[in-house]
Amino acid sequence: MREKWDEGEVSRERIREVLDSATRPDLRAEHLDDDLTHGAEMRSDHTWDAQGTVSRAITAAGHGGEPQFPHQQPNVSRETSQDEWPSPWDDDLPLAREAQRAVKVLNPGGDVSMPRPTRRRVLGIANQKGGVGKTTSAVNLAVALALHGNRVMVIDLDPQGNASTGLGVEHGSGTPSIYEALIEGVPIAEVTQQVEGIPNLVCAPATIDLAGAEVELVSVVARENRLQRAIAAYPHPIDYIFIDCPPSLGLLTVNAMVAAEEVLIPIQCEYYALEGLGQLLRNIELVKVHLNPRLNVSTILLTMYDKRTKLADQVEQEVRGHFGDTVLKAVVPRSVRVSEAPGYGQSVMTYDPGSRGATSYFEAAEEIAMRGARMGAA
Repeated sequence: MREKWDEGEVSRERIREVLDSATRPDLRAEHLDDDLTHGAEMRSDHTWDAQGTVSRAITAAGHGGEPQFPHQQPNVSRETSQDEWPSPWDDDLPLAREAQRAVKVLNPGGDVSMPRPTRRRVLGIANQKGGVGKTTSAVNLAVALALHGNRVMVIDLDPQGNASTGLGVEHGSGTPSIYEALIEGVPIAEVTQQVEGIPNLVCAPATIDLAGAEVELVSVVARENRLQRAIAAYPHPIDYIFIDCPPSLGLLTVNAMVAAEEVLIPIQCEYYALEGLGQLLRNIELVKVHLNPRLNVSTILLTMYDKRTKLADQVEQEVRGHFGDTVLKAVVPRSVRVSEAPGYGQSVMTYDPGSRGATSYFEAAEEIAMRGARMGAA
């Protein structure tokens, strides 16, 4: 082991100590090293809690008050006027902008800020390519609409049950699920669960039993209409029903397309995502001709957009040029927050409402709501 560190090389132990100190919620100002604070003087009796600071700032914004930031005196000459320093609630500060976005997304007042559609809208979210954001889009669009006054149901038709996980609802073996509604004819109202913390949102979960549903449906009369009948019998008022389809074109997806009036297609901004689009559109056309003449592709959402690559920009231009106004103006970027949220049983709308991902899904939901408000009554 070398006895002397090279210039510019930092001890791993020192880095670990700094990180441990920075992440301790009970850290007090007097424990900070002078080389980290850069001369900033903080009250020694104040506990610095970054997450609490953001929460207090968001709470203050929701009530029109001033944020409760920890007192911090900048290390400057006494001749400098305090008026020259920006307010901690200055709109140009990143924390202030994020807090404002969070308040807008969460809608703490519970107002109906997104117009309700003139009739019930049933949207199948489909794309036979996996990993393009079907489940993520279904969960976050549903939460965004529900937070802003719409009554929403999510039907998890994917045996993997990822939409159920993302909404934090129970979907273990033996849980009443969409399988019972499809195979055994149980009313869908008996298998739906209320999503915790979001009063306007319910979910019909998927269990592992759904993996065998396609085989069991083969011998069932009118097998393509099972989900349509279950939805039609739902007794409660509902504005939106999002059906999260599996990444295939089997009987479960066909059931979703027969039950839906609209198809929402998430398209990843990469080349492979475009290759299977033609086959998906042909299958939608077949369902429309033979089983559901009302079906149409009403919405296309671009997901996983990486502005650093020229390919993403080219895919966006091609899709918009081909599908026109069907493509939402909002584009969902690649975001680690969107990926982290399901691990906590949440959508990104509640996990990190000020993030770019949450803002993008909020804007997409807003566009969908505005389109729904312009629809004529059935």
